[in-house]
Amino acid sequence: MGDRTPPRTSNASSNSQTPTPPPPPLPAVAAVSLLQPAGKNKKSKPKVVRVFRSVFRSFPIIGAPACRMPILLSSGFSSDGPNRGGVSGTRVTGTLFGYRKGRVSLSIQETPKCLPSAVVELAMQTSVLQKELGSGMLRIALECEKRADNNGDGNSGGNNNNSSGGSNSSSKTKLLDEPLWTMYCNGKKTGYGVKREATAEDLQVMELLKPVSMGAGVLPGNAETEGVEGELAYMRAFFERVVGSKDSETFYMLSPEGNNGPELTVFFVRV
Repeated sequence: MGDRTPPRTSNASSNSQTPTPPPPPLPAVAAVSLLQPAGKNKKSKPKVVRVFRSVFRSFPIIGAPACRMPILLSSGFSSDGPNRGGVSGTRVTGTLFGYRKGRVSLSIQETPKCLPSAVVELAMQTSVLQKELGSGMLRIALECEKRADNNGDGNSGGNNNNSSGGSNSSSKTKLLDEPLWTMYCNGKKTGYGVKREATAEDLQVMELLKPVSMGAGVLPGNAETEGVEGELAYMRAFFERVVGSKDSETFYMLSPEGNNGPELTVFFVRV
């Protein structure tokens, strides 16, 4: 009996040394250390706006032959090439990211170390974006409707008051804070883009890419929702932000010197 006791004790100790499962690929949300953008005044959105956005996020991506690429270049410069008539803008960081089988999102940051100033979910699959970028030139136009103008003639006093209130609301809304956009890719309508608040997963992606100023690649995705092949593709670059007016802004992707990479321009216009 004394001879049988040691092997039992040995088996118990070996079982207690079973290796633990590996940690998840993405860091915890608490690890996010991105800085607040300068002058960012975050306000809570009304519930009706959040519901409005969630409804349009369910809209399918559609195709249409119409071409309504907005003309934002009336200030005397051309979008082709790095020389745009001497007009310069502010350099920001832009990141296009999304699961290969899902929609791609655009994140705009003051610097890679800042929280996103705006996140827009585009009406385009990530795989389609990669194919379009492979062609060498991509123009994305995001268009939203302008509220009624005070200068317009109203039908009644009540209508004038409503129109005035709508115009004041539009003038106070920053262009990139508009909730819904009609999107055109190289002149073809693709569906609706939605401006949304950055999710916990968005912030994790931005945290992982904080050391990256320019580049493209893949990140491990959420296997629980996207499956084992759910890699998250991204492309990050510096963009030159040119503000034409309160109703038009353009973002030009800046390529490194001597690099003949894809040419990407993103237009935001309120018409």
